[in-house]
Amino acid sequence: MEALIWILLPGFTAVASGLLAWFIMQSRMEVALAQERERLAETRGALDAEKTALGASLDISLKAAEAVAKQEAMDRFMDDLRVEQRHYTRENRMLTRNRKSLVLQERIYFRNIPLSDWIEHEITLDEGADVNRLVQDMTIFDRGVVSITEGGPPPKKQLA
Repeated sequence: MEALIWILLPGFTAVASGLLAWFIMQSRMEVALAQERERLAETRGALDAEKTALGASLDISLKAAEAVAKQEAMDRFMDDLRVEQRHYTRENRMLTRNRKSLVLQERIYFRNIPLSDWIEHEITLDEGADVNRLVQDMTIFDRGVVSITEGGPPPKKQLA
């Protein structure tokens, strides 16, 4: 029996030492895993906070870019609108008198597509009247009315 104890005691000690080492290593691994999970949670929290901050600034940037794009598209559209004008004088001869009148015709174009038909205005001319001044006063499609921006190229006039 004593021989059996001397044979089993080192085996039992080896198994007990192995179990003790296994439990110690298991607890060390759990501590390391808990620390990794803590670092991962901190990193995720920081990323979420950064994503939220970036998301808000990104939304603002996108809205600003959309507004700029819309404004540029509207400006390009308005630049493609133009007014064509032509004017001439008409004489009506009656029995005792001659009546002179100024006829102004205008229409709006988008690129080379007419958007309106010729709009005609007629006004009686007095002797010595300034024709250019009357044309400016009679115009309907003034550049300030057609365009929302000040300046730009003057409307194209065609004399017929």
